[in-house]
Amino acid sequence: MFKVPNKHRVRTHPELGSTDAIGNNVAFEFKLDGYEVFCIASDGLGWNHVSVSINRKRTPGWDIMCKVKDMFWDDDDTILQYHPPKSMYVNFHPYVLHLWQPIGFSIPVPDPALLGPMGG
Repeated sequence: MFKVPNKHRVRTHPELGSTDAIGNNVAFEFKLDGYEVFCIASDGLGWNHVSVSINRKRTPGWDIMCKVKDMFWDDDDTILQYHPPKSMYVNFHPYVLHLWQPIGFSIPVPDPALLGPMGG
């Protein structure tokens, strides 16, 4: 289930600040593993979505993305990072990655045997 970490909600920024009344469509700031992490969450147009950037001139790594996923979704939720066709690329910020979950249906997941040995 999609949830937002309200304790990290940006409240005072002149453009991105919000109150709890706004719901899930807001900005969040917090520290993870020595990084300042900035996220923008939304739940419209049929998708739950979180954009993720860090205070470095590079994209967030796997560990950060996993921890952000855990902050915004439950352990048993399947979440996607898309690689769309190049014709659909949008490069509003060069160091942002996105987490996506369609609302209203389950994402198919490959058999774990296709991913690697279990328990290792």
